Amino acid sequence: MTGTVLDQIIVGVRADLEERRARTSLADLELRIQNRPPALDVLQRMREPGLSVISEVKRSSPSKGALATIDDPAALAARYEQGGASAISVLTEKHRFNGSLADLDAVRERVSIPVLRKDFVVDEYQVWEARAHGADLVLLIVAALDDSQLARLHRLVVDLGMTPLVEVHTEEEARRAADLGAELVGVNNRNLKTLEVDLGQFGRLVGLLGDETVKVAESGILSPADAALVHGQGADVVLVGEALVRHGNPTEAIREMVAAAGTR
Repeated sequence: MTGTVLDQIIVGVRADLEERRARTSLADLELRIQNRPPALDVLQRMREPGLSVISEVKRSSPSKGALATIDDPAALAARYEQGGASAISVLTEKHRFNGSLADLDAVRERVSIPVLRKDFVVDEYQVWEARAHGADLVLLIVAALDDSQLARLHRLVVDLGMTPLVEVHTEEEARRAADLGAELVGVNNRNLKTLEVDLGQFGRLVGLLGDETVKVAESGILSPADAALVHGQGADVVLVGEALVRHGNPTEAIREMVAAAGTR
């Protein structure tokens, strides 16, 4: 298969999407949404002083392979919540990340804080699906979308009461997110096309984001020192997966990151 890693992942995502669409109609999703409570707001909490943490339920990754055996994602999410996480990120892509919508369902049932559906969203059906399964936030990766797709998906996420987390990893993508008016923007220190990580990426791009934007540093946050570094550069939030799932005590790991960051 040719193309970047991102291109290859999206091919699988689209195939899986069509299988789910064949099983569950959009009308079925809309009915499920009607029976759900409204999505939770996360932005107010993330605008408070100090560092917020989005803690990730993550079994595998394309760059590292298997990271952790997570038999009970809901129990792990509960430990994250106990540690003071502001939100839980749940991978729902199955081929490279070994995630599922069942994981999202389990976590949503267990925790009272907002839950992010982290996937490669390229179709409106996935946004409806996210809300039907209880997501409060949806990841939108700028590198995977053209301007029209990004605007359409962003609008639908907001219309369904959720919060879009708009992810960028280049100057051009940061400008596109700013032009979109995104309130929550994540700078991914991992290049999704090469999988290389550069922790300095956040510091280089954060100045391109508006003062009112809630800024998230993603990937490469492996220690309290890393969390303190990006917080000092302007991160309101860190999204952390690998460091937590590999830590013997993820509850304490979150507390250590928040404490190390202090209050900018």
